[in-house]
Amino acid sequence: MPGHIILSHGSDSGPDATKVSVLAKLAESMGWTTERPDYREDDKPGHADSIEPRIARLHQCIAACDAPPVLVGSSMGAFVSGLASLEVPVAGLFLLATPALIPGSDLAFDVRLDVPTLLIHGWRDEVCPLDEIYEFAGRRQLPLLIVDDDHRLTEHVDSISRQFGLFLEQL
Repeated sequence: MPGHIILSHGSDSGPDATKVSVLAKLAESMGWTTERPDYREDDKPGHADSIEPRIARLHQCIAACDAPPVLVGSSMGAFVSGLASLEVPVAGLFLLATPALIPGSDLAFDVRLDVPTLLIHGWRDEVCPLDEIYEFAGRRQLPLLIVDDDHRLTEHVDSISRQFGLFLEQL
């Protein structure tokens, strides 16, 4: 039975960004409810200083849910979604272009291992090096789909959407 999905945009983006919008539309067509928090105000202090405010906002959204939601995130949205999963119950993690580290922050990316997770990353990601998330996924034995794309993953929005549909069907 479908539940609720919280889709978190990246730092240089907003809640109407292409990827989160396409994924929200697909989820809604499958009977899921969705929300897209607006982190733009949280992002103003810079990447490292936006992590805690983003996690706090995400926690508020999760607390308002009747059941553990699926978290979807792109870049900084993926980073904070993973960290939030360590502190509150979530039903799944679908994470795109995930940074393993944020320069200037002592926090490192992590996820709960008992939560269904799929990582998608671009071979040519110029912002979040593939090697770091590849190593992370290998240590945790998490599924990682690597596509021939850059950080924005714009060339693979349709295939990412198909993967998301399959991911939701398996939950």
